[in-house]
Amino acid sequence: MTQPQPQPQVTPNLQEPKFGFNAYAERLNGRAAMIGFVVAIAIEYFTGQGLLAWLGLN
Repeated sequence: MTQPQPQPQVTPNLQEPKFGFNAYAERLNGRAAMIGFVVAIAIEYFTGQGLLAWLGLN
């Protein structure tokens, strides 16, 4: 019969990584995407053209 493994009593205090996928980077990326989407809609509304036409790609 095997005995159960003891469970840790303390949770380690790990630092968030400075680079890569972390909560701050994901939050910042989401906010930048929301701002970009609103700006693209505003450009289409005020110019009457799509974003690609405004950039000269259409």
